[in-house]
Amino acid sequence: MTTQRWVAGFRAPLVNPAEDFRLAEPRAFAGETLRQIARVAGAGSRLRVRLTNRYSAQELVIGGARIALAESGSEIVAETDTVLRFAGAEQVRVPAGADLISDPIALPVAAGDELTLSLYLPEQTGFAAFAHLPAQPGWIATGDRTAEAAWSHAEETGSRFFLTGIDVLTEAEAPVLVAFGDSWFEGVGSTPGANRRSVDWLNAQLSTGWAVNQGIGGNRLVTDVVGEHGLARFERDVLAVPGVAGVWANFGINDLIVGGTTPAAELVAGYVELARLAHAAGLPIYANTVGPFAGVIYPGLNVAEGVRVRREVNEWLRTTDVFDAVFDIAAAVQDSETGDFIRAEFDSGDGLHLNDDGHRAMAGAVDINALTAHL
Repeated sequence: MTTQRWVAGFRAPLVNPAEDFRLAEPRAFAGETLRQIARVAGAGSRLRVRLTNRYSAQELVIGGARIALAESGSEIVAETDTVLRFAGAEQVRVPAGADLISDPIALPVAAGDELTLSLYLPEQTGFAAFAHLPAQPGWIATGDRTAEAAWSHAEETGSRFFLTGIDVLTEAEAPVLVAFGDSWFEGVGSTPGANRRSVDWLNAQLSTGWAVNQGIGGNRLVTDVVGEHGLARFERDVLAVPGVAGVWANFGINDLIVGGTTPAAELVAGYVELARLAHAAGLPIYANTVGPFAGVIYPGLNVAEGVRVRREVNEWLRTTDVFDAVFDIAAAVQDSETGDFIRAEFDSGDGLHLNDDGHRAMAGAVDINALTAHL
């Protein structure tokens, strides 16, 4: 008999709206419906939704929640629209700082299906935990609009709020690879709503299991800037992911240019500790080299020193054996002159992030055989 089990089908790491360094402005809700898209990476016969009130000092009231297959834009496939309940109730009060998991629902999904989550937020929420730039639009409308198939006159947002994940119930062998890192996973620079992030491109290549995206734009490995740093959030965003069978890590750029430059020895020590944490949990871990950023257009970043340290760190990454494999994504997307700039055809336009073709090239630098050997 095949055993059914819950595994992560979608993940969305959120950050504290009170942080000083932000790529988007935080948002509060009151008497509004929030509609958001989530693309599940793997199939299942049932699903459950994860929400959070993690960084708030006040209670969160959810006046109604529904989920359906997405049609186009904010429109849903009406016949799939399903009410979400929480311990049997359609309305729920979430304590400050708490997480919430819905009751399971019978809504079968296939790999790549897009789901639309609608949340009615009747009372003042305060600033919500959010993902700054998840490369996926959402919509906000006044009143309880959760049951409406198509919206008009809605406000569009480029951020994601409250939603941290969707789990699927599956009988299949479904090892989950957690893509753990920064904006080069989250998808900054890729076309919003097109699902052309590096993690999406990788999923198209995997024949067994799938990857879920735990990338946070601006995230650092060893110190906080945007979100808890990688070592600090490893337990929650990797080990606690149901079905996790391996880790694919992409860190380094923010450690080198945002908020000063982390010394090479300190960053290397962070990578070593990251590998130790994964192996101590019995997980294989794969790391990327640090991508190029010398052409970044944003002011106030420590680019010159960061470029120098990047070369030193990448030399270590290309020769270390602390990871189960290292993928040289830097070589795949950097220019051929100095190696410090993103190749023009892969540059999103800001000298720091990849466009759709760049994200595809990044995923293409992954050795699929090495990746799946231990999953």
